[in-house]
Amino acid sequence: MSAETVPERRLSPARVLDIDPLLDDPATRIVVCCGSGGVGKTTTAAALGLRAAERGRKVVVLTIDPARRLAQSMGIDSLDNTPRRVKGIDDSAGGELHAMMLDMKRTFDEIVEAHADADRAAAILGNPFYQSLSAGFAGTQEYMAMEKLGQLRSRDEWDLIVVDTPPSRSALDFLDAPKRLGSFLDGKLIRVLLAPAKVGGRAGMKFLNVGMSMMTGALGKLLGGPLLKDVQTFVAAMDSMFGGFRTRADATYRLLQAPGTAFLVVAAPERDALREAAYFVERLAAERMPLAGLVLNRVHGSGAARLSAERALAAAENLEEPRIVDQPDGKAGVRNSPDPQGSSAPPAPSPAAGTDEPDPEPSADELTAGLLRLHADRMHLLSRERRTRDRFTALHPEVAVAEVAALPGDVHDLVGLRDIADRLAAHRPELPADG
Repeated sequence: MSAETVPERRLSPARVLDIDPLLDDPATRIVVCCGSGGVGKTTTAAALGLRAAERGRKVVVLTIDPARRLAQSMGIDSLDNTPRRVKGIDDSAGGELHAMMLDMKRTFDEIVEAHADADRAAAILGNPFYQSLSAGFAGTQEYMAMEKLGQLRSRDEWDLIVVDTPPSRSALDFLDAPKRLGSFLDGKLIRVLLAPAKVGGRAGMKFLNVGMSMMTGALGKLLGGPLLKDVQTFVAAMDSMFGGFRTRADATYRLLQAPGTAFLVVAAPERDALREAAYFVERLAAERMPLAGLVLNRVHGSGAARLSAERALAAAENLEEPRIVDQPDGKAGVRNSPDPQGSSAPPAPSPAAGTDEPDPEPSADELTAGLLRLHADRMHLLSRERRTRDRFTALHPEVAVAEVAALPGDVHDLVGLRDIADRLAAHRPELPADG
């Protein structure tokens, strides 16, 4: 059933997210799509990028989605750390669409190559501890997404950068990553491992000799001698770059707070997803980061919202179990109807077990009753989604909302992305208003 025909009140204008002015505004340079995993961030980011490009802007979409859905939907064989131009868009307004997928390790390698001389870069890139760190250290993906965003913005090659944040356990991980990496670089272990290099001269080394021997001995037992040596070599080689990591992380964090950045929180109309969205809204406010609104994704609708679940169930029961008042001739009809218990005619034989006789076709009443029950289930789902949405909007009435209908299947191409973008910009609430 189509959501377009739902007879319902609109959300008040103050709470409707207006997508096109946001995308059209040349002052909007970065749109960050964030939210918990599995709510449609990647599809939303791609749809926004497509719409902005077809309205005349030069756009790059940065995804961190390892499932490669973005590449498939944009007709690209694969995405990597280099922006690729998307073909097949309507470029009559002069826009362009590019897409890329974050390669976490390659981004880390690029940072090393850009900020260390050739010999030191080779030592770092070949270090076993660095290879493990760059491939999977906790928070590295989120931090490298921030690094890549900073790189793209500094090139000033695109009018608009749309970021699909990592599929983290928590949406807040994206904001916390720079601080976590900074804490790691400033941590006690790093300071201990750097201490011998920081203290110059024979006297300094003699002073540290006993303490460092005890410390490295303990660490050697904990980490293993070869790993400890790899870590010490890595830290010594990276020492001159640690400050650069913190500086760039701070700069990107300030970029996220700038007026040209807009955060869109993406959520499904489910309790856990909207609770996570509420946490993120509150965190953005605390960090003074600009929130554009909430995209409520995969919302269910009905073309027959005036028929309540209760009425649908009552009608289904009426069809399935007719009562006396529903007999064609009332009580007289019941009295005059054949009584199997008082009749001398034998009952109709039941089909013998094991015969191939097909099941009887369901009657029109049975089919109608089944459809009524399906409709009742749908209306219960709508009611639950509406209550969940209304709890969020009551808690955060200042947050503008755009609702996007649940589609029957996944989005696989530009046509599907364009459909999502049209729904995002349609100002049409999918859920019926309460009351």
